[in-house]
Amino acid sequence: MTTDLARFQAQLADLRAEVVETDDARLLQEVGVYQYRHVLADAEAYKAELESVKTAIRDMTRAKTAVESADNFHYNNSLAKGRKFVGDLSKLMLRAYNAEAENCVRVLKAGNLPSAIKRLQTAVRTIEKLGAMASIRINPVYHQTRITELELTADYLVKKQQEKEAEREHRAALREEAKALAEYRREHERLLKEQTHYRNAIAALRDSGDLQGLAELEAKLSDIDAALAGIEQREANIRAGYVYVISNIGSFGPGVVKIGMTRRLEPMERVRELGSASVPFRFDVHALFFSADAVGIEHQLHTQLEDRRINRVNRRREYFRATPAEVKTLLAALTGNLLDYRDDPEALEYRQSLGPGLTPAT
Repeated sequence: MTTDLARFQAQLADLRAEVVETDDARLLQEVGVYQYRHVLADAEAYKAELESVKTAIRDMTRAKTAVESADNFHYNNSLAKGRKFVGDLSKLMLRAYNAEAENCVRVLKAGNLPSAIKRLQTAVRTIEKLGAMASIRINPVYHQTRITELELTADYLVKKQQEKEAEREHRAALREEAKALAEYRREHERLLKEQTHYRNAIAALRDSGDLQGLAELEAKLSDIDAALAGIEQREANIRAGYVYVISNIGSFGPGVVKIGMTRRLEPMERVRELGSASVPFRFDVHALFFSADAVGIEHQLHTQLEDRRINRVNRRREYFRATPAEVKTLLAALTGNLLDYRDDPEALEYRQSLGPGLTPAT
């Protein structure tokens, strides 16, 4: 009984050695904060470095330095046979190790890098144990090179994904900008037509001597001129637009806001788009105000709430764990007095959708 218990305890210790303990780095990766082992500029730089590492792996394999072994092993009292036996067994051991390494690379994801390294270290220990009689083991330098390959591969996968996300964000920003510019041009054309109409009407009233009607039309023409100037300024200033703070407690619960900006002439169109088929309820608007530097205000708000960002991978998902009142305080510090800000969400559709006895989310 004691012998069985000791054996089971030894097996349990071995199994525990195979388990990758959850650490801070793994937890950070799960929420989208990846810690690079090798900091390089871009995905192409990682590819180049990986190719260099693979070349080093091939060179060590060709030079027969990937495996270390005894050179005085005798087989049937023959040194020559012993060396052949050790050479063949070393090749077999290296083949098994490389198969494990290649499999680790093939199935690697950024989040399972520690477990992949653990598997490779287990393979090294197993080979050393099986080849103990002939002192066969994987060269530590070769093993470290293959670990570096795993690390670079994980870094490359993350960097490539981040670059894809950045490209998607850039394309989405360009689409939004194109929509805004098309809207500006349509409005500009409409105002020019109205301007021409009123100028013609004013000329006719001057000829007829209708001074009262002339004053009214000149006032309207002045408004049109001001609107045209505003449109032209918006077209020239790409940083201008509307900053919005919205929430949707029926979809995301309380204490979650979305902070963004739009260059649309009618900013509520953007809010209505966000609350279309993608979420079950419409968004509540807490703030919607124009700024000549909407880009800067949005960026400053995002920076101050960075530690509360919900999606840290796709940064166009501009949702933060904050209450509307907290954002109001930050906005007031950036813009001064806020003339129109709603602290509490109306959430009309959500509240009407609650059945008898159901309590709204708080």
